Amino acid sequence: MSNDLNYHHLRYFQTVAHEGHLTRAAERLNVSQSALSAQIRKLEERLGQALFERRGRALHLTEAGRIALDHADAIFSTGDELVATLRQTGAPGQVLRIGALATLSRNFQLAFLKPLLGRLDVEVILRSGSAAELFSALAALHLDLVLTNRPPPADALTPFIVRPLDSQPVSLIGVPRLCADGVPLGNRLADAALILPTMESGLRMGFDALADRLGVRPRIVAEVDDMAMMRLLVREGIGLAVLPPIVVRDELSSGTLVECAALPGLSETFYGVTVERRYPNPLLAEVLGAA
Repeated sequence: MSNDLNYHHLRYFQTVAHEGHLTRAAERLNVSQSALSAQIRKLEERLGQALFERRGRALHLTEAGRIALDHADAIFSTGDELVATLRQTGAPGQVLRIGALATLSRNFQLAFLKPLLGRLDVEVILRSGSAAELFSALAALHLDLVLTNRPPPADALTPFIVRPLDSQPVSLIGVPRLCADGVPLGNRLADAALILPTMESGLRMGFDALADRLGVRPRIVAEVDDMAMMRLLVREGIGLAVLPPIVVRDELSSGTLVECAALPGLSETFYGVTVERRYPNPLLAEVLGAA
């Protein structure tokens, strides 16, 4: 009996495993449930292992099924990478697909992409989203790079490669009328209305530690996880914002906002996250080298 694996059966198994339900998988594959069940049984016979156990109407992977799914995902991701790479090679221009955390500074993104912008031989596809969405797309090879200020957790199954790209100092930023000269940092933090990052961010943890060292209990008027929203709020003059100056570079240049005080020991680090690929996008090395 041949030991060759039927990849058609494996694709059916992968779809059922991700759907968790035979009916939905059959609809997605446009086949009958009975035909799909037969294909899964043939794969189980070939592997000598049960891949699913049924609980009510739902299908759950066995331990052997989880192992098989890891291999199936890797196999078909490699196939997707091959198609994408060879299509790109034959195309007149090159394409770089970048994901950026939706809350990430737009000014940083623009500065990072600047070496490629305006080139007629390059198309940049920029997608924003949550960390979970972007890292999932990166693992599936639908993105070449993810820009973030929150590096992904270590995961042995998806070995992300994390590169620090830039580190920006963090300051108190506000409209001129809120930034009187000569005020000690502790007094300024104690007296001002503050716009802070949310508790989940590393920047917020650093700020809270600084306030604790100074013996200050901040008066918070807003907690925001989006730098673009923080930029709008501080421009409205509702308080002083804890921000890297790069986020409001244009406003600082025009004098609309000013840097009230540097925050010692606080910085915002930006990362570029990739995965190892057999055919890395040549534009990736170019833009990372420039960064």
